[in-house]
Amino acid sequence: MKMTRLEFVILLLPLLMVLGNSMLIPLLPDIEQSLGLEGAWSGFILSAFTIPAALVIPAVGVLSDRFGRSFMVKWSLYLMMLGSLICVMSGGGSGLLFMTGRMIQGLGAAGTTPLAMALTGDLFSGEKRTGVLASLEVSNGAGKVLAPILGASLAFLLPWNHIFWVYILVSFIILAGMRKELSVEKRSSGSFRGFRCYMQDVQSTLKRNWRLLIPLYAMGGTGLFVLFGILYFLSYHIENIFHIDGFFKGFAFLFPLGAMVVTSYWCGKRLKEGNGILFMGTGTVLMLAASGGLFLWHSLSGLMFLLTVCFGGLGLILPVINSEVTGAVGEEERGLVVSLYGTSRFAGVALGPIAYGRWKEDVLSMYGWTFAFIALLTLTHMYVIHYKKRNAH
Repeated sequence: MKMTRLEFVILLLPLLMVLGNSMLIPLLPDIEQSLGLEGAWSGFILSAFTIPAALVIPAVGVLSDRFGRSFMVKWSLYLMMLGSLICVMSGGGSGLLFMTGRMIQGLGAAGTTPLAMALTGDLFSGEKRTGVLASLEVSNGAGKVLAPILGASLAFLLPWNHIFWVYILVSFIILAGMRKELSVEKRSSGSFRGFRCYMQDVQSTLKRNWRLLIPLYAMGGTGLFVLFGILYFLSYHIENIFHIDGFFKGFAFLFPLGAMVVTSYWCGKRLKEGNGILFMGTGTVLMLAASGGLFLWHSLSGLMFLLTVCFGGLGLILPVINSEVTGAVGEEERGLVVSLYGTSRFAGVALGPIAYGRWKEDVLSMYGWTFAFIALLTLTHMYVIHYKKRNAH
């Protein structure tokens, strides 16, 4: 089925969010050296973006329920452009200015992927909604594939700080597309029932669904924690151990992230009512087996193969979680409920590089933590199976 311009504009939102961190992964050593950052502080190059996003996403969700999704998306994009401009100006070596820009970028990112999911839930239904939600995950994954290659390639042509013009350009494209394509999304102020009534409805919704929503939030956050933690580790490992740098280092990310894109797309095309649990089960088994294999296979080819299998499994999990969370509530409360899911994902993205920045010095111990978190994800999936079976009767 041909993609409409409205769908294209929505799919650009998660792409922008992914560029926020993934494009910088091959550039971390250069940025660290230029700004004089040392040790664990280098992890905050990524986390300064994701921690503010994770903190304000719930507020953005509430405001989008009140003022409309497109209104909040526009202001989020303005913040993204402002933060990016500040990062461009930090090229003289000011770490404080750079971190300030990254934090403002993060505030802007809070209104990208979560509101794209909420918009999809509002504007589409049934299999169309499921397909667009899966496409959001494909866009997310494709950004993770292309962003490191783009970042490594641009580093040959531009100083690292001028790469932040890319965020300004993408934000401008989305804003231009929104002028017509998202004008269909409206929310009158009269339809909002007052904050107290709204929060009562949200509380009632969460009380009915928390036994399903919280495990799904945890699975999404854990998956992204492992993903971005491993990507952070991989950026340093393949350069310092295998001496691969530049474009070829960015190209190395193609295999694990490409597998995630392919499986997300495949899953989205086949995802229907009742078969999501099977896809999630297959994904958790692949992730658990691959993370166990990291203890046994230490060559570059072995590492890349196992990570490809692992993230291929993650690609089967995330579209199902997106569909379950978005479909669990009605339109009036969807902004906050989906934004809480976005918070859990951003928290994983934020904490992954920090944790793996501390663990990367002891690789075997890091593999042990990776296996433990994926085992926790597997146990959570088993609980979801039990819950859904019990409530099906």
